[in-house]
Amino acid sequence: MSKPIIVIKFGTASITHKTGELNEDILQEIARQISILHADYQIVMVSSGAVGAGRGFIQNYKGTISERKAAAAIGNPLLLAKYTQYFSKYGITVAQSLCERHHFANRNQFLQLKETYQELWKNGIIPIANENDVVSNLELKFSDNDELATLIATGFGADTLLLCTSVGGLLDADKNIIPFIPKVDSSVIGLANDDKSSLGLGGMISKLTYTRMATRMGTRVVIFGMKPEDGMLKAIDNQNGTSFAPEKVALNARQKWLASGSLIAGKVQVDAGASVALENRKSLLAVGIKKVMGSFEKGEVFEILDEKKNVIAIARARESSEVIADNLKTQNFEVANADEIVVL
Repeated sequence: MSKPIIVIKFGTASITHKTGELNEDILQEIARQISILHADYQIVMVSSGAVGAGRGFIQNYKGTISERKAAAAIGNPLLLAKYTQYFSKYGITVAQSLCERHHFANRNQFLQLKETYQELWKNGIIPIANENDVVSNLELKFSDNDELATLIATGFGADTLLLCTSVGGLLDADKNIIPFIPKVDSSVIGLANDDKSSLGLGGMISKLTYTRMATRMGTRVVIFGMKPEDGMLKAIDNQNGTSFAPEKVALNARQKWLASGSLIAGKVQVDAGASVALENRKSLLAVGIKKVMGSFEKGEVFEILDEKKNVIAIARARESSEVIADNLKTQNFEVANADEIVVL
């Protein structure tokens, strides 16, 4: 039986000093603790820090898009060189994986990425993923590396997603870490503030948003910090940080990819009858649609909203939005097949 997969994401603030320089003590600890996990897990690291590592080389850095791209171009090899240095002490080779949003939206490209990682794992190599900031299209960027880590975790069927943060977990009103949360709902989201480090893009709200996605796809999530001794090892055992329980799901690999990795091209709003039919794993018919929003082509992915405009499902279109809009009163006109719908 193959080893379980874990995805471990490190934010900029968790691996750099406030000046943006890499915190080499933390990098050494990351390598040491992952070397222990390496025997029992297939591991993907998702590491921010490239922009922070490279920004000091840009004169009068102000954080513009072009400056961030230039800083990433400088910082990526610096970051990987440090990881290579510290992992080599444990006989572990690491590989760089620069990803773009379309690698997950296009299933063929996603499967190629997955096969590449499997080849690396087969040879005992740990891939280190980061967004390809230098060439990423601004409209198709990951919102941050929390999203990238979640797409890898859900798409690959990871057992656990670890999100490292400088605050060590989700805090309650008294600033104490909450050890366990059974489900991410609005009350849990309300505990987070939107503070972000001066170097990073994400924050706790981002982490909780993607934690909700991952747990809905059946992946356990732990938001943890590296400050406690053996912090990562303890996080795996639910002894450090905040653990979030995975939901029980009956989705195959393609459905998990569809729900988490696809780019949303448009939306349709359905009536109460269609909502019930979708809950019962039926196909979506045109007569159940109240409104088509946005423009999408046959084969593209759209969201399905209920009468209260809550997102209840993701689906792949059998026809374009224009054709669907022209056939809203046509009986037995199938908009999306049940096999191509994921109810959220």
